[in-house]
Amino acid sequence: MSAVIPISQSENSELVTTAPPGGPTRIRPSRWMDAVFEHVTRLFALLVFSLLAAILISLVVGSQHSLEKIGFSFLWTTDWDPVKEKFGALVPIYGTLVTSLIAMAIGVPVSFGIALFLTELSPAWLKRPLGTAIELLAAIPSIIYGMWGLFVFAPLFQTYLQPVVIDTLGTLPGVGLLFAGPPLGIGMLSAGLILSIMVIPFITAVMRDVFELVPPLLKESAYGLGATTWEVVWRVVLPFTKVGVIGGIMLGLGRALGETMAVTFVIGNAHRLALSLNAPGNSIASALANEFTEAVGDLYFSSLIELGLILFLITTIVLALSKLLLMQLARQEGTRT
Repeated sequence: MSAVIPISQSENSELVTTAPPGGPTRIRPSRWMDAVFEHVTRLFALLVFSLLAAILISLVVGSQHSLEKIGFSFLWTTDWDPVKEKFGALVPIYGTLVTSLIAMAIGVPVSFGIALFLTELSPAWLKRPLGTAIELLAAIPSIIYGMWGLFVFAPLFQTYLQPVVIDTLGTLPGVGLLFAGPPLGIGMLSAGLILSIMVIPFITAVMRDVFELVPPLLKESAYGLGATTWEVVWRVVLPFTKVGVIGGIMLGLGRALGETMAVTFVIGNAHRLALSLNAPGNSIASALANEFTEAVGDLYFSSLIELGLILFLITTIVLALSKLLLMQLARQEGTRT
């Protein structure tokens, strides 16, 4: 029978657990190893903040010339004329926000439905192939989405779907202004639809994973009380997983805001502010991709850097708002409790 022999421990000594002669000996790490581990992990955390600070500082320094010469009017000016050195960011900002909102308006409900089907309704033989197909969609490079959108989706959309949208939604009072104009196949609506296809795999994967973390006992108890599948999802699954669900939505929104190549192929790349979603437009990422290598002159180059700074700030604001939303939900739960 093995015995444990206690050994006195000083501040710099180690605890040794021994066995009878001939038995195994194990040595527990001393405190200095815990201290090293703590400081190394803290260094990794600080490295993340250092990288963010370095990116922000480099963007501010690079856009300094534009900030001094154009000022805050850069945010609401629509002109973009490199020859006359007149630059404004309103058109790219508008295109970025509109295409991202279209993508989220379509992608979030579809992703929620797919995740719900995979976790609650799918038969066992279909769950794995469908989940693998969703993951494969996330692995496709964005340039492939862009090429498919330009050469396959845009012609089909122009011929079959866009005329129907114009004839139905385009005739409604008020809303019809968003769908007016000729069917071009490319434009902000096309870019938003392509983005929705791109964000669905990411949001679905996160939602599916967090839905599967719900304890089966909670769902079985709800079903035992006579709840329907929708009631179980709405009253049990979503409250239990709301943090993960919102995190998945924010992940998809970040992908939509920063997407470059796919949007560049189908948005039209026109520096014109148009209310219609069928009209060509531009986004911050596509403007940077198209013009960064052709920027001649300090002001032109600095204006493009300032576009990158604006995109960085937009992403930061979106993440901050999502964090505030989660904090508000947590406070409401505490109040109800």
